[in-house]
Amino acid sequence: MTSSPAGQDRPDDPFAEIGDPVLAVADKRRGLVAVAGAHEYDEAKTVGVFHVTDRARRRLLLHSQHPVNAMAFHPTLPLLAVGSGEYDGGYYFEGELLLLHLKTGTALSLIEHHLGRQVLGLEWLNGQDLRVLMAPPDDWKDGQAHEEGHIAVVRRADWTAVEAKSLTGSDLAGPRVPAPRPDHREAARQAVTRLTAPRTRRHHTSRAHG
Repeated sequence: MTSSPAGQDRPDDPFAEIGDPVLAVADKRRGLVAVAGAHEYDEAKTVGVFHVTDRARRRLLLHSQHPVNAMAFHPTLPLLAVGSGEYDGGYYFEGELLLLHLKTGTALSLIEHHLGRQVLGLEWLNGQDLRVLMAPPDDWKDGQAHEEGHIAVVRRADWTAVEAKSLTGSDLAGPRVPAPRPDHREAARQAVTRLTAPRTRRHHTSRAHG
């Protein structure tokens, strides 16, 4: 997992480095959007954070070790939570919970266990509580492991002070729940299409739907 500050965008397509959009989430208060994308013959392992004004400008680029399944902007702090992971094809559901600091570009992998967990969903309930939906650790004698998971609420007083590898199994323990694996590709593509449209077109479109 690596992150880097903004480089030189292509003026015609600032999302070019992302690849095919797979997931997009917005922070309207700060005028930001995060887009995860997949390149040809690869999975969604690239995340770009863009500042959207008259046009989208990339601020940060994150390369994940695993496919990205979920993202959520912190409601007040300059942080983006990124959940990734996949089934290894034989036994384990591996992945990471990443915390990207939007001001510094620093990305931390938070789960202590070396295999991590496949993170399927993320939601900030407030400034201190992050709800995390995960696949089970493995599918050993578990016929529902690919349809169900575990949900946990992780509380930290100050998420900017959280350290790497600091979330233990106890932090991530929670009840078994249904865990759908929805496909967000079409919504992400539509979001990127709207952001790359000329400003006048977007302005008239928003007024027409207002």
